Amino acid sequence: MTDSIMSKAATMEIPINSNGDTGTLAEDDSLEQAAKLQWSLDEKVGSSRGTRDLQQVMVSGPNLNETSIVSGGYGGTAEGIIPTSSIKGSNMHHSSSSSSMTAEEVTRGVAVEKLETMKKWGFNTYKCTKQMISERFGRGSRTVDLELEAQIEVLRDTKKKYECVLRLARALTNHFYNMVQTQHALGDTFADLSQKSPELRDEFGYNAETQKLLCKNGETLLGAINFFVSSINTLVKKTMEDTLMTIKMYENARLEFDAYRSDLEELSLGPRDAVAMARIDAAQQQYQVQKDKYERLRSDVIIKLKFLEENKVKVMHKQLLLFHNAISAYFAGNQQQLEQTLKQFNIKLKPPGADKPSWLEEQ
Repeated sequence: MTDSIMSKAATMEIPINSNGDTGTLAEDDSLEQAAKLQWSLDEKVGSSRGTRDLQQVMVSGPNLNETSIVSGGYGGTAEGIIPTSSIKGSNMHHSSSSSSMTAEEVTRGVAVEKLETMKKWGFNTYKCTKQMISERFGRGSRTVDLELEAQIEVLRDTKKKYECVLRLARALTNHFYNMVQTQHALGDTFADLSQKSPELRDEFGYNAETQKLLCKNGETLLGAINFFVSSINTLVKKTMEDTLMTIKMYENARLEFDAYRSDLEELSLGPRDAVAMARIDAAQQQYQVQKDKYERLRSDVIIKLKFLEENKVKVMHKQLLLFHNAISAYFAGNQQQLEQTLKQFNIKLKPPGADKPSWLEEQ
């Protein structure tokens, strides 16, 4: 629009009068108006450019969210502008991706470790199963310690016999407890009848006193038998069982040792190339590890068997003496000797009804 006005003003004819001066025609007004319009348009264009430049400065100026880096001059092309928000976003994305990759690597490491553990367990189980089958069918050799295995068999046989003694002692305790309860009830019945039968008062009274005395001695004997049963139970279920658990670990170590020994012998009979030598070296290391484990557990078993034998003799000497003296004193009717036996072995009897809760606890 500005160009058309300028072209119109440039091509407009200027009249000249006879004296050579320009005349005041109507076109002068139109030319002046065109010049004013051109000036106003230039001013508007300049102001609009200034406004856009100011907006661009405000938009591209630094703030907390985004900062633009202008590579060219002011008002240059947008190709030189690098928004730092994209840099910040890329850094955040890189950080999050790095953390996710770290977590993924940790998870993968745990999975690989579990897989390796399962692989070693399966390989070891295969070797031990193969060795066990070979021994049962007589095709494989096994490490034998005749003296130690004889002691182990004696221990297992002794444990079976002691379990039988424990079972019978418990049965005796139950039967004797029932007898004592029967004597107690019978003594109460005799005492009641002595009050209600004047003609038989003395006879019922004698029997009531006898049953009460037998009941009291029976409770004392029950205390001795219970102590005997408790000591035998500790010896069988804890001391012997602990030794047998160590023996089981020793037998498993012996099987693993023989399995790796057989594997090493088979590899030694094969070729001697580089791969085979590497496998032989690895088998030799595993064999040495299993050998050390086997010898360590073998030493533990020998020590525990020795201590078990000493403990068994000491405990059974005391308990058998207690059982004999208590039974003899009871059936001999010697109440003083029976009570002295319990004092000798530091056995304290609970008073009747001690196991029952008090009336306050029942509330």
